[in-house]
Amino acid sequence: MALIVQKFGGSSVRDRERIFNVARIVAKTRRAGNDVVVVVSAQGDTTDDLIEKAKEITHNPSAREMDMLLATGEQISISLLAMALSELGCQAISLTGWQAGFRTDRAYTKARITRLETERISSELERNRVVVVAGFQGMNKMDDITTLGRGGSDTSAVAIAAALHADRCQIFTDVEGVYTADPRKVRNTRKLNEISFDEMLELASLGAQVLNNRSVELAKKYNVELEVLSSLNPVPGTLVKEVANDMEGMLIKGVAKDTDVAVVSILNVPDEPGMSFKIFGLLAQKNINVDIILQSTGRDGKKDVIFTCSEGDANLAVRVLKETAHFSQVSASSEFAKVSIVGAGMQSHSGVAAGMFEALSNSNINIHMISTSEIKISCIIDKDKADQAVAAIHDMLFQ
Repeated sequence: MALIVQKFGGSSVRDRERIFNVARIVAKTRRAGNDVVVVVSAQGDTTDDLIEKAKEITHNPSAREMDMLLATGEQISISLLAMALSELGCQAISLTGWQAGFRTDRAYTKARITRLETERISSELERNRVVVVAGFQGMNKMDDITTLGRGGSDTSAVAIAAALHADRCQIFTDVEGVYTADPRKVRNTRKLNEISFDEMLELASLGAQVLNNRSVELAKKYNVELEVLSSLNPVPGTLVKEVANDMEGMLIKGVAKDTDVAVVSILNVPDEPGMSFKIFGLLAQKNINVDIILQSTGRDGKKDVIFTCSEGDANLAVRVLKETAHFSQVSASSEFAKVSIVGAGMQSHSGVAAGMFEALSNSNINIHMISTSEIKISCIIDKDKADQAVAAIHDMLFQ
């Protein structure tokens, strides 16, 4: 008997038909003799709808109250799925994140898991029940409900698989695996049979929406092999593992875009030691994640510092830098997007960057910022050119 953790996203449980489809997948796994823990997201657009409800009340809700609100979405999903499993003759029980033992830090709306107390899940499995757990949520030391941020259900599933030493962690989505680009928007994409943790982590961090980047980070840390599958079409998916076989000698494993990007500019910063620490130390205290950083060459005792962060953090970043760091010339713009290519093969082959830049040049797309690592290249471009850029780069590098 194996222990299988299965995670289903919001589109997989958006209505009655989809819920029973998921229930049949879970019941089949259980009847094959496996113990099963299921992690479920909120139905369809429920989270977005709840955010809109909050906006009807206030444009500045507290992060704590947003977590209280958003956590209700998953509770609907888990109870309905447990009912559907019972209708199919499969014993099941639903547990909220805190009932399942998720303990987190106090960073509301983007909490991190500090520990997972698995006693309740284990006891329910011993009773031969399928355990249906609400993803995305936990509880902090103050006994307040917290949420893990967008895509947090993936992280919940991997955490359970790691803590219980599960034999397999399956992530069910509305696509059939990990592709070289979004198959719904880019032609001639290829599905990958396997991809390494490092490559998947980069893709997830750079905007590929098939997996949450924190879940991949956790899977890599605890060596939890992931399988990305379709909940609608029962075909082989993509394995995400420590070392992946190189499919057809592919240098590049994917092209991704991220439109949740803001560029923050600080002009006329004093060119003196400790200034970068002052800037980014303050941002870190506010849990603002910074991505690409550019610093101009000092002139007349001054320099410019430009960095990117998420749109949601941009206004806070500007406010902190003006009010706390006392910089007068700080501005932010969200009219940008980030397009990236990822592949371990770039380390040993030249010309990949040139191909990416040629594709953008041929499409008359200007590059504002560039960031590189051993396995990725990212470019900041105008947001309205993002889809065109991804398609052009994919055509150039995969044809």
